[in-house]
Amino acid sequence: MPGLYEDVVLEHAKRPRNRGRLAHATHAAAADNPLCGDSVRVELEIEGDEIRAVVFEGHACAIAVASASLLTEHVRGRTRAQAALLLRRMDALCTGASDEAAGAGAQLGELAVFAGVRRYPARVRCATLAWDALRRALAD
Repeated sequence: MPGLYEDVVLEHAKRPRNRGRLAHATHAAAADNPLCGDSVRVELEIEGDEIRAVVFEGHACAIAVASASLLTEHVRGRTRAQAALLLRRMDALCTGASDEAAGAGAQLGELAVFAGVRRYPARVRCATLAWDALRRALAD
């Protein structure tokens, strides 16, 4: 099982991709972690059923920033249903709380690096914060 600070996490934490605002966002939502004060906002531009653009902004720890950065890379170009499936798999991977958890890592590619947060319950929210914001934005 990966550790908390694998190379991909460190790279995305230091150089986050797609950080900023969208001029023409069609969907947006924020999620907060009251335990540490982290906050992440995700903005989407959805055209038809496709997520054409996705960005994030906020103040958060390295794990939350890396997760948000990777989220933007993995969600762009997907349909809403594909993004919802990715959300479920990411949640299962991080929490280990469902039957999907065992196979989630193999289906998530580089996102599987977040499996290590399961060993640190306080860090699960860090890895899933942006994904919670995405869930809310898609429901918007």
